[in-house]
Amino acid sequence: MSRSIACIAYENGKIFIAKRIDKGDMGNRWEFPGGKLEEGEDCETAIKREMLEEFNVEVEVLEPITTGTFEHKGKLCYLDAYRIKLAHDGSETPFVLTEHTDYKWIDPKEIPSLFFVDSDLKIYPDVIKKLNIN
Repeated sequence: MSRSIACIAYENGKIFIAKRIDKGDMGNRWEFPGGKLEEGEDCETAIKREMLEEFNVEVEVLEPITTGTFEHKGKLCYLDAYRIKLAHDGSETPFVLTEHTDYKWIDPKEIPSLFFVDSDLKIYPDVIKKLNIN
C-alpha cells in the first residue's frame, strides 16, 4: 500500500498549486504539492520534507483536511491532504523548483478547468468543503 500527502496552502482566497515537470504519467499537470511517505515517516514529517525538497520552503502543518484513495498502475494508494502554511508566498523570494516547472496562487474554483492530476481532483470537493469555499 502506498501513502501520499497533498499540501493545501490557502490564503487570502487563493490556493497554491504547482505544475509537474514533463515526465511520468502525471507529467506537465497541475497539482497540490506533496509526495509519497518514506518508510517509517509520518504525514507531518513527509510534508515538511517534500516542501523543502521540492520548493526550498519551510512549512507549518496546520490540520488534516481529508483522506482519499486512487489507483496507480493497478495499486490502491491513499492520499492524505493537510492544510499547511508556507513560510512565504514565493513572490518576492521565488521558490526553488526541483520537481515542478511553475507554481501559482489561484481561485480554488479554477481547479476543475485546469489539466490537474486525477488523484487531487478526487479530493477537490472535500478540500473546497473543508476550506468553506462557496
